[in-house]
Amino acid sequence: MTDWALAGAGWISAIHGLAIRTLPGSRVVAVASRTEASASRRVAETGGRIVTYEELPAGADLVIVATPPARHAADALRAMAAGAGVVVEKPLCTTLADADRLVRVVEAGGLLTYAENLLFSDATGSALTEIAQLGALTHLSARALQPRPTWGEFTRRHWGGGALFDLGVHPLALVLRAARATPVSVSATFRTSPDIEVEDHAQVRITFDNGLAADVEVSWRDRAPVWDLQAASDTGVVRFDLLPEVALERDGEPVALPPLPARDQDDAPPPQLDRFGYVEQLRDAEASWRAGRASAVSDVHLGRDVLEVVCAASESARTGDEVALPWNGPRDRSPVELWRPEA
Repeated sequence: MTDWALAGAGWISAIHGLAIRTLPGSRVVAVASRTEASASRRVAETGGRIVTYEELPAGADLVIVATPPARHAADALRAMAAGAGVVVEKPLCTTLADADRLVRVVEAGGLLTYAENLLFSDATGSALTEIAQLGALTHLSARALQPRPTWGEFTRRHWGGGALFDLGVHPLALVLRAARATPVSVSATFRTSPDIEVEDHAQVRITFDNGLAADVEVSWRDRAPVWDLQAASDTGVVRFDLLPEVALERDGEPVALPPLPARDQDDAPPPQLDRFGYVEQLRDAEASWRAGRASAVSDVHLGRDVLEVVCAASESARTGDEVALPWNGPRDRSPVELWRPEA
């Protein structure tokens, strides 16, 4: 039996609760939240008991950290200090100083999976394989466009950042993996709206050491969600769509995606949990915990690398200049503090 605990009872914890139900021999034993009402709702769905954050891991083998980003490092460090493995929701944390602390603990033996669920998806794996077969890339771009979130505190300064910080980490992770090269600089422009405290649109260019320049567009200004990834070389073009529908094309021709696993129970979770990697993400975290090793798919170093790009982009959006990587700016500042330090 594998026992799980949920740190945080927001909407993403409901997704994780559904994913845990698909894992044989797994159960939720504890849920912690800022409010008893939220914890009670989640416990009614997942089982387990309500605990405080300070009580975690509360006997669990693995803790899913889905608290606000400013809490991620403290919650993950507490769980690892007690011997539990952790799955940390994206973004990894709000500052690179906290990311560095997590890296040090992991390198000393702590077990942490960075919850970039898309990298655990079979569909994403197929797309990255097709892109690798193109050879040297001449074009790479990704978009994550959708409406502004109407729940939570994503648009508040204390969250740590806006659209790029919260939503943009997905396309950034895909681009970093697809490029198969080392990023050496970032330039970015941000836009915002008068009723929020963070950016709601970001245009980012990442230049790699092989000369490739990749473009990432992220927005909370679109009515309908569009998430995609495109790559091209002198030998072909690959297009990968995630929203509104998952589809993969090579040179304009459809590429068959791996079939979804059969779920024969009456209350089977929606297929999107498998298609977007949520189930495999937890299966991998469980296997990594049992083997005493870091995830080979998405680990703390990827989480820090993505946050470093976000921080460098935030500085670039403030100054208008291209910013070199590795980034040498202040590691104790959140992305929004780097973009608008005077606010």
